[in-house]
Amino acid sequence: MPAVDHPGVETVVPGSWAELQDLLFSEPWPQRAGRYHSNVVHRGLPCAGYGLRTSVQRLGRLERETDLLRNFRKYSRVPFRHQENDWEWLTLAQHHGLPTRILDWTYSPLVALHFATAEVERHDEDGAVWSADFVAVHRRLPPGVREALERSGGTAFTVELLGEVAPTLARFDALDEEPFMVFFEPPSLDERIVNQYASFSVVSSPAQRPDEWLARAEPPLVRKLVVPAALKRQVRERLDQANVTERVLFPGLDGLSRWLTRYYSSPPRR
Repeated sequence: MPAVDHPGVETVVPGSWAELQDLLFSEPWPQRAGRYHSNVVHRGLPCAGYGLRTSVQRLGRLERETDLLRNFRKYSRVPFRHQENDWEWLTLAQHHGLPTRILDWTYSPLVALHFATAEVERHDEDGAVWSADFVAVHRRLPPGVREALERSGGTAFTVELLGEVAPTLARFDALDEEPFMVFFEPPSLDERIVNQYASFSVVSSPAQRPDEWLARAEPPLVRKLVVPAALKRQVRERLDQANVTERVLFPGLDGLSRWLTRYYSSPPRR
């Protein structure tokens, strides 16, 4: 039976690699335009005890969110076509490690598994893959925001569409009294975003934890799949065999160095 260790979140623990795959790919198959498009995004974490907190929440300085973004814009030398659109700057800042309210996800269950198993020193701990139904999340948007998405013909926002809805974070937060969540696809800033099949989420309040928001919905819109420590090494071998590695997900010398470091840090197969 599934156990729950985050309030309101279904937690499932597979017993084998085959069961793990079945659970990751077990969502219904919605058909649009004759092709399969998943309604689910995933986030892999090396420790099953971690929840879904944004980097600015982990920093513990929510009151500095505006200052962080303002100074990033001031000192950055990267020009944008839409200088007044907070979303392009926020995406760039998140991509380069600035604490923000954005949370990284991926459309690929295997990419999420990579991030749950990439840290060799944590292979004795359970990891986790969190999965959220972003289409169901968008059904709970304030009417004006939902209608803008429906008019676009897409299921996820873009930075351009978010800029039309609310060009600044302050205006975004003021769109509704209750916090709401949006998923958007970042622009292809580099190959890393493309290869990681990235999706971003943002809540209309920097203080609102994404896991708590998702778990409060009826029915809950999130599931946590535990990657048991006993399976981590096998999962890691399968991912390496499928070429889901740092060399692909972080193109360039940084990714190559990460891959080689992990490869030569891994213990021999028992």
